[in-house]
Amino acid sequence: MRTARLATALTAALALALTATGCGPGSGSAAGPGSGSGTGPGARAGSSTAAAPDRVEPLAAPAPKPRLPVTVASADGRRVTVTSTERIVPLSGSLSELVFTLGLGRQVVARDVTATFEQAAGLPVVTRAHDVSAESVLSLRPTLVIAEATTGPAEAVAQIRDAGVPLVVVEPAKGLPDVSRRIDAVAAALGVPAAGTALKQRTESRIEAVREGVPRRPERPRVAFLYVRGSAAVYLLGGAGSGASSLLEAAGAVDAGKESGLEKDFTPVTSEALAKSAPDAILVMSKGLESVGGVDGLVRIPGVAETPAGLDRRVVTVDDGVLLNYGPRTDRVLASLVDQLYGADK
Repeated sequence: MRTARLATALTAALALALTATGCGPGSGSAAGPGSGSGTGPGARAGSSTAAAPDRVEPLAAPAPKPRLPVTVASADGRRVTVTSTERIVPLSGSLSELVFTLGLGRQVVARDVTATFEQAAGLPVVTRAHDVSAESVLSLRPTLVIAEATTGPAEAVAQIRDAGVPLVVVEPAKGLPDVSRRIDAVAAALGVPAAGTALKQRTESRIEAVREGVPRRPERPRVAFLYVRGSAAVYLLGGAGSGASSLLEAAGAVDAGKESGLEKDFTPVTSEALAKSAPDAILVMSKGLESVGGVDGLVRIPGVAETPAGLDRRVVTVDDGVLLNYGPRTDRVLASLVDQLYGADK
């Protein structure tokens, strides 16, 4: 998964022979033959559309001018003074998305492997798998580093700080309520609070517009979030802490893993766990679906074919680099979920 929270969950799954993978843009929706024929909960659109370009949408020009110096509260309890934003290194795809959307993309000099959008594609990568390389970061002479609370290893973060680089830590996103908080935190660190307010208003209004169009059904579709990586034989079922619950519930669906009593972030997929969750549809990341050979491969995972979702081949996909970012493009993620879940029945 492309967020730091999922990286942590996957580290805990090392017993399952998990190896970290790269990420990249994928299709916005996918399903097997006949998947568009359903008309009940969990049915998706009968026809697919071309995937939108994997680009962020910066605020209208001109780019904001940071008002510095500024001292901000870091999520690790420190007070950090930022004196320059000339050379910024955001250490997650979500943070990169925020910096670029706020209008300071030209000052970003590196990216994390999870920053998959087009505007960041040419930047040097300063992470190995999901671990930060302090040497790579420092070689770029950053004037500001922005990290997630789960960015690691801790030694690398400490090395960057010990070199005298201002490093601001931001609490990770867990759901839709965190979108505005993270925009404010990053905008404050960059010295552009007014741009943060503008982006927050734009993002909130777009998310609300999508939510208003969600069909109101007496029977809500049950959706199981699966994290799959075929190359590493990793198959995990999302629970209450996976990060997907907030999106699924906003889309009028039930998080089947959470509702079935799974309290952890992720649990190894078993026939029993899938049978208990009984999903009408399965949510997977686009690269994950590709890694198992598409829908045909997904339904061969033990237990999947026996679920209502597997029987009807109802699969919902969202790009790896945006699904759980909870940022300026979350309205697009939510709209995609709604379109794929309800399709022509909206």
